[in-house]
Amino acid sequence: MIKRAVVIGSIVLALGLAGLQASGASRVEALGDWVESHFDFRLPAWAPKPLEPRGNPTTAAKVELGRYLFYDTRLSRDGSMSCASCHEQARAFTDGRATSPGVTGDHTKRNSMSLVNSAYFPVMTWSNPLLHSFEQQALVPLTGTEPVELGLSGREDEMIARLKAEPVYPALFRKAFPREKGEISMATVTRALGAFQRSIVSFRSPYDRYRYEGDVDAVSDSVLRGEALFFSEKLECHHCHNGLNLSDSERHARNRLGAFAFHNTGLYNLDGKGAYPADNQGIREITGRAEDMGRFRTPSLRNVAVTAPYFHDGSAATLDEVIDHYAAGGRTLREGPNKGEGRLNPLKSSFVPGFSLTEKEREDLKAFLRAQTDEEVLRDPRFSNPWPKP
Repeated sequence: MIKRAVVIGSIVLALGLAGLQASGASRVEALGDWVESHFDFRLPAWAPKPLEPRGNPTTAAKVELGRYLFYDTRLSRDGSMSCASCHEQARAFTDGRATSPGVTGDHTKRNSMSLVNSAYFPVMTWSNPLLHSFEQQALVPLTGTEPVELGLSGREDEMIARLKAEPVYPALFRKAFPREKGEISMATVTRALGAFQRSIVSFRSPYDRYRYEGDVDAVSDSVLRGEALFFSEKLECHHCHNGLNLSDSERHARNRLGAFAFHNTGLYNLDGKGAYPADNQGIREITGRAEDMGRFRTPSLRNVAVTAPYFHDGSAATLDEVIDHYAAGGRTLREGPNKGEGRLNPLKSSFVPGFSLTEKEREDLKAFLRAQTDEEVLRDPRFSNPWPKP
């Protein structure tokens, strides 16, 4: 049973969420548009393939073009930023900042999410249940204005002209999009970016090798003790962090319908009634429902040790701060504009009741979380910058 969470997917029509019911129905009807990919992701035998939009099959040529585009500063207004500016491979495609500056200096409201294994998520961002694909999501940083990120709104033609003038691109676009005769357009750019991001997969962590491949030497006894704690009813972590990505949101070839969930974890309680900061209120901004205040999508815990800072607004700098938050059953801020006692937030998930840990248990829990790091994906040349260094 899901308590104080919004789950959208297989049971969306039963829930009948205001403002989302019609879109949920469309999502169910459109499942035939999502198909199993035939691309070679170099997955271990136990890992399911991600799904992809029928209209944008993943190909090696498209992924390679997308890699060039992902690292290309021509995709920003002033040539100062690229997608990789906020998604660094060494940080599991996050950026190490609480929020990210765009070309104008405006900051995003939310922390840069990891792109690793994001092909397995039915929704792309922290709190937009209507955004289902990379192809859609790419337009947000490219052309969004609140805040400005790459700053191309109204300047799309300038960006296309810059790409056409780069000698490497005509051949790459022709190979990736033969039916479109190598057209360089916003449509082909976003489709190539989507293919590349879909290709970034990670299933070679020590915990993967232990749990799915039977390598008993891949992890330490401390990791095993931490695993037992993580999946215990004492800590309750597994209710929201489970499955393939240690998240209760997933969709793939073995779970085609999928589901995604949004939770309030008691980070804030500005007014004693559950209020979050006005500019960061979770899916309430989409649904308009008061009870959706502070509900955000469960992030993956894969590579979590290298993706600090944490939470939707990057307000926890370390894993210890995250553990402190959950141990307290909600964060208390004693001063400043956001002061309040999150533990008493009436909208908080019942899966955040609080707990106590000994120092040894805390170290074991962190060992388990660190065992989710896939060192290979952090340096795999398939996902690295293809442009020559200046």
